[in-house]
Amino acid sequence: MEMLDIYDAAGNCIGQAPRKACHGNPALLHHTSHVVVFHPEEPALLLQLRRKDKDIQPGKWDTAVGGHLAPGEDYLTGALRELEEELGLQVPAEALQWLFDSPIRNEIESEDTRVFGITHGGPFAFQKSEIDGVRFWPFSELRDPANFSSFTPNLVTELARLWEIPEIAARL
Repeated sequence: MEMLDIYDAAGNCIGQAPRKACHGNPALLHHTSHVVVFHPEEPALLLQLRRKDKDIQPGKWDTAVGGHLAPGEDYLTGALRELEEELGLQVPAEALQWLFDSPIRNEIESEDTRVFGITHGGPFAFQKSEIDGVRFWPFSELRDPANFSSFTPNLVTELARLWEIPEIAARL
């Protein structure tokens, strides 16, 4: 059973709880890392299609890399581990750039997420046990509200934050 560290509103670790118990329970706040992968030549982001049998928002496109921190793990270490596990990428820590922190509070999840960015064009050896597929989405498609129903709510929130970063908005 996967256990997650859980935190109070002040950010203090107050114990552990099973992963499934944390979903949909705002009292069991936990930490996650996400990595946004930018195409090196085009204004596009890599997204992953979540497996249809996943317990959270299955069958929707989500951030290229994302996952819960293992007990005692910090955000950066978790992001590097997820990059290797989900996309088969081994990168040095300095390759990741912190973009923003994002609290996720909805009926599905209650997380504090640190979002990192990396520029990488692949190839990707994605983890088929976790992901149905990966592809780069052009910024124009990511900004089109007609596509939002295909995205997880977390991804829509993250995209809105990304467009607020001047260096990213300038690439449009």
